[in-house]
This record gives sequence, structure tokens and C-alpha cells, in this order.
Amino acid sequence: MKITGWSVAEHRELTRRYFFGLGSAAAAAWNASAAVGAGEAPDDSLIKEAQSRLPYLTPVGQGRILDKGKAGVAGMTPEQLREAGLTPETWFLEVVADTASGTRIEQPLSRADHTALDWGGLMRLAEKHAVRFLHPCFCTNVDDPFHTDLWEGVPLREVIWMTRPMAAIRRVCYQSYHPQSLAPFQASLALGHVLETPPGQTPVVLAYKMNGQVIPASQGGPVRVVVPGTYGNKSIKWTQRIVLTNDFRANDSDAADFNSDTETAMKTKARFLNPPKEGAANRPVALTGFVLVGISGLRKVQYCVHDRTKEWPADDPYRTGADWKDAAILPPPSDWGGGLPGGKLPGDTRGIHPDTSVPLEWPMRFTLAHWAALVPGLPTGEYDLCCRTVDGNGIAQPMPRPLLRTGANAIHRIALTIR
Repeated sequence: MKITGWSVAEHRELTRRYFFGLGSAAAAAWNASAAVGAGEAPDDSLIKEAQSRLPYLTPVGQGRILDKGKAGVAGMTPEQLREAGLTPETWFLEVVADTASGTRIEQPLSRADHTALDWGGLMRLAEKHAVRFLHPCFCTNVDDPFHTDLWEGVPLREVIWMTRPMAAIRRVCYQSYHPQSLAPFQASLALGHVLETPPGQTPVVLAYKMNGQVIPASQGGPVRVVVPGTYGNKSIKWTQRIVLTNDFRANDSDAADFNSDTETAMKTKARFLNPPKEGAANRPVALTGFVLVGISGLRKVQYCVHDRTKEWPADDPYRTGADWKDAAILPPPSDWGGGLPGGKLPGDTRGIHPDTSVPLEWPMRFTLAHWAALVPGLPTGEYDLCCRTVDGNGIAQPMPRPLLRTGANAIHRIALTIR
């Protein structure tokens, strides 16, 4: 398994050094603790030091992206990027009405009328309205994150209000740069989702920075939409045009072309990171992983071990009857990485204490967290290891939404050989 943006070598070092490389101390501390199986860290100093070595934010330019609309931006020269409006000095955003649906706005933002929003206009909005927040990028039907970043942007509603909406608007459709020979790749949101945000939540934004740096074209910049709490199909790259429409139907390209449920929120799920394939008989086995904290929050992370010679009951596909043990949810990193100065988050980051750069609660919804566990020694044999989450409502993964195309959240299962 490859985790783009996270260093697998660091996770290997976590497993090797901190559970075994420090001699028997780490394993003994973990194994002897009354917290084993209770989700608590047995040795706070060891866990904190281990966590400090786990990179969290993805360095700019190292995240994986998909070009589903076949815009071809990755192959463009600097001059072609400028001609396409994909540099800060050439970027523009049009916001127009779908007059065919009866939509009316008083002040369209149009290139033809020289009223389109440019980079300078966006920065003026940022002086008053900028927001910063942590958010991972996941494809709906892919197990692991493409990248995780500190985003900075202007709430999209501020731009919508610039057009002075008048009547007959139900949805906001936003489109990516595209060659003239191709249709735009697009997503849409209900107008209310854009204009109003529940207390404590982050609004839909026009993002222009990731990890404090201007978003390069290679990562969907210079401006892209980011919709907190949703999968990547809603966070359209290379955004250059918005259409306000009275059409009540979602018209997302990802739904039409890839059969994905584009209206689904992120799910809570756990995955292994750099899982072991082999272990020694009667010696502890260290496990590490990450958890995506979805809309229902997170109560605990669990793992189970099953002898592969014993067939699992067919009527229990989600392994609800397994002997699940609690893992330890690791604390937030002291160094967030990603190229941030000193590894610290800005004090005005959503959900972060302004003086300490520490999350006000952890884990935070719509972010990632790390977890770890030490499996007691096993006899020689072939085993399955599984991990899962129990969300804030007490519901175990993959419930309550196990259906395909609504967000990948199958229970992660790996094979382990004990020799």
C-alpha cells in the first residue's frame, strides 16, 4: 500500500525503533500497561516521541492529483499556464447566471465585460474574510488519502454576493479550466450550502494557498474550490467559472462520468500503514495506521486477529463477532510538517488554539489521526489482521453507510504469517 505524501520510511521507523528498537522497554511498557486494549497510551513520552516522527501535512507538490477532466495541465509549459489563466497574475473567475433556467443576478462577473474576479480582487477579499483549516483530499472510491493540507481561502459566498443575486437560484455550479475541445469538469452545491454554514463548521472556500504557499497549477491552482467534509469530487481544481442556476438537479461530472455519489459526506474509517507481513512466534507485533474522521466523528479504533484456518461465518461479513481490541489513538503532532515554519499551524486555523497551535479537541472531524497497537505474541500460523473504527454514534465501520460508490470504507484486512 502506498500513502502519497506520507513517508512510509517514517512509519517503518516508528514500528521498528519505538516498539522494538528501544529494546524491550517499549514493548514491555505497552504490554504491561493496564491500558492495553483500552485505547490509552501506556507510555506517554514514547507515544509522543513516536508521533512527532509521523509526517502529517503533505509537502506542496508531492500530493497525488487526478485530472479526470483531461485538462492536461500537468504537461503545460510556464507560458501555456499563463495563456490558460493558471498563474496568479493571469487567473480570473467568471460568475454568471443560467438565464435559460430563469436565474437573475444584477452584476455578473464576466471576462467579456472586464468584470471577472482577478487575483488582486481575490486578495482584497482575503484581507477581510480569509479562513484556514486542515483537510485531507480523498477520492470517493479510493482507500487512502491523496494529500493532507492546511488550506487557506475566501468563503465562496463572498464571491456569490458580489454578483447581487436577485431570483431563481437553487444551485451553484463551478467549473474547471478545460481546453476548448472538451466539456468542463464541474461540481455543484445547493445555494444554501454555499451561503450558510453551521456554527463551528468551515464554509466552502475558494482556496489559494496550501501549507502557506500559493497553490501551484500542478496541485489544482492557483485557485480551487475546497468543500470541507466532502470527498475530492466536490473540490474542483483550476476553478475559472461559476454558473448560478435554478436547475434543482446536481450536475456533477463525477456522478455522470464515474457513477459516484457526489452528495455524500466523508465517512469515518481506519486503515493500516506499513502493516507487517511476517512476525516471530510468541513475539509482539506492532501495528500503526491512520483514521479518517468523518461526519459522525470518532469514538475508538479497534483491531482483531483471526486464525485463517477457521473460516469466517458467511452471515457476518463485517466481522461484528470478532474479538475486537482497542488501539491507542495518538495525540496530534507537535510538528505538523508540510513546510510550515517551525512546523506550527497559524493561530487563526479553524479548531486550533491561537496561542499553542494545539487542536481544541482531538481527533477533529474531517481530519486524519494516527493510531497504534501492539498485538500480543501469537503462535506459529497464518492470520488475518483487521482494523475498524467506532464512530461518535457508537456505530462500527463499515456501517452505517457500507454501500459502494458512496465513499470507500471497507474493513481493512491484511495477511500475517507467524513463523
